[in-house]
Amino acid sequence: MQIDNTLALNSYNDISANKIKNANAKQDALLKEQTDAFEAFMVKAVLDIALKEDDKNSLYPKAAGSDIYRSMYNDAMSKALSGNLGFSELLYNFLKRDS
Repeated sequence: MQIDNTLALNSYNDISANKIKNANAKQDALLKEQTDAFEAFMVKAVLDIALKEDDKNSLYPKAAGSDIYRSMYNDAMSKALSGNLGFSELLYNFLKRDS
């Protein structure tokens, strides 16, 4: 008498495949989050250089907190722009292909 254990093996394989898919989905989400953060960092560096003010060419005099305000503004703008420029997607696809 033989015992048919194909149903048990199939369900084990299905469970294992689902665990792998869930782990890959979590890793993909984390990778996308990190590539967006890297793009935001790059955009902030560009904004810091592009929006740097000279004392002689500024529209208003330099106040005590203007450097902090400008840095916070550049942070907010870089986070808003990240993920939309294509650099994050390019980096994500490159890293995803290598893994």
